[in-house]
Parts: sequence; C-alpha cells; structure tokens
Amino acid sequence: MAAMNDSETLQDSLHGEIESFFDSAPPLKDGPDISRKVKEFIERTSLSAGGKGASRVVCITSGGTTVPLEKRCVRYIDNFSSGHRGAASTEYFLEAGYFVIFLYRRGTCQPFCQSLPEDPLLECFEVKESNVQACQSHSEEIKRAIGEHCDALKRGLLLKVPFTTIFEYLQILQLIAISMKNLGRYAMFFLAAAVSDFYLPWKSMEEHKIQSASGPLDMHLVQVPKMLSVLRREWAPMAFCISFKLETDSKILLEKADTALKKYKMHAVVANELLTRKEVVVVVTGSEKIPVHRDKTVASADVESPLIKLLVEKHSSQIDA
Repeated sequence: MAAMNDSETLQDSLHGEIESFFDSAPPLKDGPDISRKVKEFIERTSLSAGGKGASRVVCITSGGTTVPLEKRCVRYIDNFSSGHRGAASTEYFLEAGYFVIFLYRRGTCQPFCQSLPEDPLLECFEVKESNVQACQSHSEEIKRAIGEHCDALKRGLLLKVPFTTIFEYLQILQLIAISMKNLGRYAMFFLAAAVSDFYLPWKSMEEHKIQSASGPLDMHLVQVPKMLSVLRREWAPMAFCISFKLETDSKILLEKADTALKKYKMHAVVANELLTRKEVVVVVTGSEKIPVHRDKTVASADVESPLIKLLVEKHSSQIDA
C-alpha cells in the first residue's frame, strides 16, 4: 500500500508539473489551424483504408527545440541536432506504407533532400545567359526530391508541422497525440527530436532583450517535465512508442536506454553514441538489445533504412499481438 501511495504521489507531482508547464506556456500560434490540419489528415487516413482495416500513422519528431531567454526573443539555448535522422526516416516510413506526420524544427533537414548539398539553393543552381538553371551534376537529384515531395503531399501521405521552441513542440505533440488516440495500435510515435531538458518559465523571462550592461547573467532554469510517460498513459496509450537516447559515453549508453525504456514504458529505445550514431545504433526492448548497422558496402546507405525496417516489424508484432 505504501509503495502504491508513493507511486500515486509521484504521478500527482508529475501531473502538477505538466499542468504548470502548459498553463504558463505562451499561446500556440496558429493552434486552431494546426489542430484542423492534423484532424483532417487523420480522417483521410481512415478513408484511405477503404474498409480494409485501419491505416498505420506515425508521428516523427525531428530536430532540436530552443529555449527562449526573452519573451521578445533575441537569445536562446539550442543544440546541434540537424534533423537528419527524422528526415531520412520519414522517407523509409512512407516507403513502408505509413502515413507520416512530420513534426520538425524549422530550418532543419527535410525528407527527400538527403542527396542534395547542404545549401541546395546556392549549390544546385547556376546562372546561364541570365537564367537560373539546375546544375547538371545535381539536376536529377533535384527532380527526384521535388517529385517525391510533391507526390507525398498530393496523395495526402505526409503532413509537415514546424516548431521552434520547447513550448511549441510540447503543445503540438500533445495536440497530435490526442488526435491519434483513436487509431489505437495502428499509431506510432518515432520521437527523434532533441528535446531540451531545461527551460526558463515564460513568467520568469524579461520582456525585451537582456542588456549586457546589467553585468553577469544569472538565470534559474527549470527542468522540463517528462512528457513521455503521460503520452503513454493518457494521450495515446495504445500507440507504439519509440524514443531515443544519445550519450557521449558508450559505457553508460545501454544502461540509460534501459532505464528510459522501463521508466517511460516505451516499446523500444534507440540508443546511439554521438561519434558513431550514423554507423550503428542499438534498439533496446524489454527482451533484447539489437545492434543495427549501416551497410558499409553501399556508399549511399544509411543506418535509418535497416532501423525503420526493424521497427516496422516490431510494430506489426504489436498490432497482431
């Protein structure tokens, strides 16, 4: 009984932290419009099934959240996440027959653009006789990227929703998760975004740019409430959920991934070490730890291809269970 009371106390405390976070967050810009688009997208997935059972829908989060330091933000805390994993994984989930909600950080990598240079606007085009044309060396990649992107949008297979701040990200994630709740086991969350661990509460921020003349900057950052457990318990309890654990120390990586798996009731945690994350990851489940390697015999291969194949198989097993 005491253990149960302790568990209930912890849950109540977490609920209080989450409610406080959302209550104090600035209103979500275009919230009603985002909600409408998400609901319409999910409704279309049901219609697309044509009476042959539910369609599979995955919400992929990608890129890193920012932590504003002023309400009229000039400075913010950021991380290095480029969004490559989320963008590449979107392509493979689409190939596997999933509908994809791509919740991405503005300015990060986009699906279908993996073969293009880092600055495609400048490097993929050239001026010839006063006309801007595609460089011959990149013309086929440009055609493919534009064609596949337009096709996914036209067929209603892909919905892209941008975010920047930690406030935007968590509010939109909650909105999407609750909208996907009725999909049951056919819903998946592929939570690859690098989410800030700490934030400055909105009510504690300066309205205008912090002045350097004021001297050394002293701020008290608050821990971001862990939303994974409430996503699993309340927002979309039947969904198949994958989170990620990145560490720089390989000695603690699998232990931390295993702890996250149990603490947040994830179906799988993808463990990746900073220096080798593009070559190998380890999928940690309740019963096994599965290394997934990039195919080094193919120059253009990435680790996301076999990773998504494995996760799709795991999701199928969950649906059929």
